Amino acid sequence: MKPGLKTAITIAALLVAALTSNRASAQVPEDRVIEQYSCKDIMRESGASRDVAIAFLRGFLLGKSGSTKFNIDILHKQSDEFIERCLGNPDEKAMEAMSRIIG
Repeated sequence: MKPGLKTAITIAALLVAALTSNRASAQVPEDRVIEQYSCKDIMRESGASRDVAIAFLRGFLLGKSGSTKFNIDILHKQSDEFIERCLGNPDEKAMEAMSRIIG
């Protein structure tokens, strides 16, 4: 397995765990769709959980683009821009916000 794919799968698993951690374990998990999450949903997370959610969104869009190249400094800047955008627009869909930031 390619290292980038392994990382993406790990991040995806962490995101799912972070976003579903507040659910009672007796409930049957429901299917999730990335596009359903709003900025508010992401901003309600804290620390590593928020970082993972943002990294997942960015990685998902990177994968959709077909590219495997990225710049860490640009990723940090885009993450900061995403947080600022979401704080000002909590009802915006997180995927749309990230798409607008990364172009």
